[in-house]
Formats: sequence, structure tokens, C-alpha cells
Amino acid sequence: MIAGRGPSPALVLLLVARLPDTSLTVALAAGGREHFGWGQDRHLRADLYDALNANTRATGQWGKGKAPKIPAFPRPQAKAKKKADKRPTTVAQLYQHFSRR
Repeated sequence: MIAGRGPSPALVLLLVARLPDTSLTVALAAGGREHFGWGQDRHLRADLYDALNANTRATGQWGKGKAPKIPAFPRPQAKAKKKADKRPTTVAQLYQHFSRR
């Protein structure tokens, strides 16, 4: 709230909690823009893909030691936090993060 105008903080928290899991806000909270679009359904599909490939590799009729290496489905990786990033994020940093293109 700025100078008594705007939505209440409780309403803002309620609206943020109801964002879809594929939103940019949830992606930034999960670790960065590379998580954008990765909702629960997409993670489950990637896990299913990897499970099917592991099952194919385990039950195939391959010669001894000749099972093919099937690459895992590419997933977004969380960025490693630096030791200098232990300070709280400022409002200016959040604004810069959200306004980047």
C-alpha cells in the first residue's frame, strides 16, 4: 500500500498464492527464468519419459554391456547461490529482475 491506496497486503498474498505453477513469478521463486512454463504436469511428463527409457534399457535384449545410453530429458537447473548472496533481496533488485527482457 502506498499512501493508503491500493489493494491490501492480505489480498495481494492471496492473489500470489493462487498463481498457476507455470507463471513467471513461480518460476523466479523456483530458481530463475529457465523454470518458466515448467509446471507440475511438465515435470511429471519428464519423469515419465525418463522412467520409460530406464525400463527400456533394463528390460531390453542387449548383449552383455551393450545397453544404449539414453540421455535424460533436459530439465531446468537451479542456479547455485553465491556466498555473497546471503543478504536479503531489495525491492530494487526484484523490480530489475521482473522488468528484464
